[in-house]
Amino acid sequence: MCGIVGYFGKQDAVPILMNGLKRLEYRGYDSAGIAVLNSGESHSIKKSGKVSELKKLVDDSPLKGTIGIGHTRWATHGAPTDINSHPHWDQTGKIAIIHNGIIENYSVLKSVLENKGYTFKSETDTEVLVQLISDIYYADGLDFSQAVQVALNQVIGAYGIVTFCSDDPDKLVAARLGSPLVMGIGENEYFIASDASPIVDHTRNVIYLDEGEMVTISNDGHEIRSISDNTIINKTATEIEFSIEEIEKGEFPHFMLKEIHEQSKTIIDTLRGRLLIDEGTAFLGGVRDYIDRIQNANRIYITACGTSWHAGLMGKYLLEEFAGIPVHVEYASEFRYRTPIIDSQTVIIAISQSGETADTLSAIRMAKEHGALTVGICNVVGSTIARETDCGIYTHAGPEIGVASTKAFTAQVTILYLLALYFGRRNGMSQSEGTKLAQALWNLDTQIEKIMGNTDEIESIAWETMHTENFLYLGRGMNFPVALEGALKLKEISYIHAEGYPAAEMKHGPIALIDEKMPVVFLAPHDRTFDKVFSNIQEVKARKGIIITVTDKRTKDLIKISDYIIDVPSTHPRIFPILASIQLQLLAYHLAVLRGCDVDRPRNLAKSVTVE
Repeated sequence: MCGIVGYFGKQDAVPILMNGLKRLEYRGYDSAGIAVLNSGESHSIKKSGKVSELKKLVDDSPLKGTIGIGHTRWATHGAPTDINSHPHWDQTGKIAIIHNGIIENYSVLKSVLENKGYTFKSETDTEVLVQLISDIYYADGLDFSQAVQVALNQVIGAYGIVTFCSDDPDKLVAARLGSPLVMGIGENEYFIASDASPIVDHTRNVIYLDEGEMVTISNDGHEIRSISDNTIINKTATEIEFSIEEIEKGEFPHFMLKEIHEQSKTIIDTLRGRLLIDEGTAFLGGVRDYIDRIQNANRIYITACGTSWHAGLMGKYLLEEFAGIPVHVEYASEFRYRTPIIDSQTVIIAISQSGETADTLSAIRMAKEHGALTVGICNVVGSTIARETDCGIYTHAGPEIGVASTKAFTAQVTILYLLALYFGRRNGMSQSEGTKLAQALWNLDTQIEKIMGNTDEIESIAWETMHTENFLYLGRGMNFPVALEGALKLKEISYIHAEGYPAAEMKHGPIALIDEKMPVVFLAPHDRTFDKVFSNIQEVKARKGIIITVTDKRTKDLIKISDYIIDVPSTHPRIFPILASIQLQLLAYHLAVLRGCDVDRPRNLAKSVTVE
């Protein structure tokens, strides 16, 4: 979950590393540091806090070097202090390392090293790894990259690392197992990073390291080998598809607000080339060779974490309603630790924005071991989930920098609409019905722009409720996962405690919390659930709760009973959940801004969860 950046070339590495860390700060921001190597001399600066705190120290220092590594941390082992910040050094002060992941057997390794006389300054598992590399390098007479490889074969856990040694000064070594790394190839220079965002300024040619691979970069070029058996691996570079503009805020004060606005484009980009409006169906090239196996599966699981799990739950409603396909939705973190029924007649649909989510990857691997077909839905081309699943569909949300997912979520849901539409047409949905849904999906850009053009009511609600410490979100049917997602967004960025519930379940516990200080957000589209939802609104009103109604039609009764109404453009009844989700993203955003929260980098969170 930490951000890694490295440089090998002729330029001064320091500004490249600092710019890269700023681009990667969404992956972790407890502390940051850099280390550089120049003519055999190595130096580092590191600091707890955000990258801006490190920059102050770097700007006041003479630090320079043509080889360097940088790291922004999301703490696992050890508190976010200066000492626990990366890079970490071995006992000789000659080997520096940065690390994303967890070394699970660090305690055993540390005891062995302590018995040999090694002392440790930090609480981290990373320092254990660099001391292990040092012990092997200086005792066994290996070259530096060989020592790194031997050390990694003694490690249990997950890692993405970059390391250098001042006694082997023309070499940079990087390796991955469970944590992503990408290498950019420039003109006589190389870049290493957790993702492509720090690289795109310098080159568009990249190689994604696969699981269990390490690369040694030297003046002679680069060499990729298998960590386990030392086999040389030849890989061809691919081209970064996104632009620099996509990872800049532009005129917006926050990435999150920019990404909320971008949904009018990203949803259409996800539909383009796939939605066949006149035929009332979809074309899904990424899974076309597996369509019959998916449709004929004995069971389908959707597995994901966090926001992606909410998208999966919406997918369950869609696939069951339109296609008549029964679907189980599982948290990936729970799925892999129980004994689900999986065999060759099982399909696993795994959803992840980054394509690197550790729990989701583990669920995929477990499913493949049992012979299941695995289908990936992810946003990042070349990601591990994209490579390891049997087939899949990319969302086209573009880079998402804000930690709280917005456009990636609606793009995932859009893919699930396409799947439901396609299988629905195969399973009895009429062309007329399919065309109506397809046209409504294609019109989403206009509807979203209408929402973005009038946020006065949302901002007014935020002003009135900004000091509230609890929210309740209620919805029925497909709007239940919308309620869950709305509550999650509020928790993530405003630090207001919020819960999402099926509206009818409110009477089975949460109603005890309702008083005149409790805002309750109701998702109340005029569909077959409306009358029941309205009854739930009356129950909350009787207990003096603050009613915030999200609806596609203002009726006299709703106006009378509601304290606030958030309008959703009237459209196809099954499109309401997407538009309502966007309104709830805006509500969370404005509340967070008014409360003075760091919207793009909420405390304790990170964007790409690559550890369990």
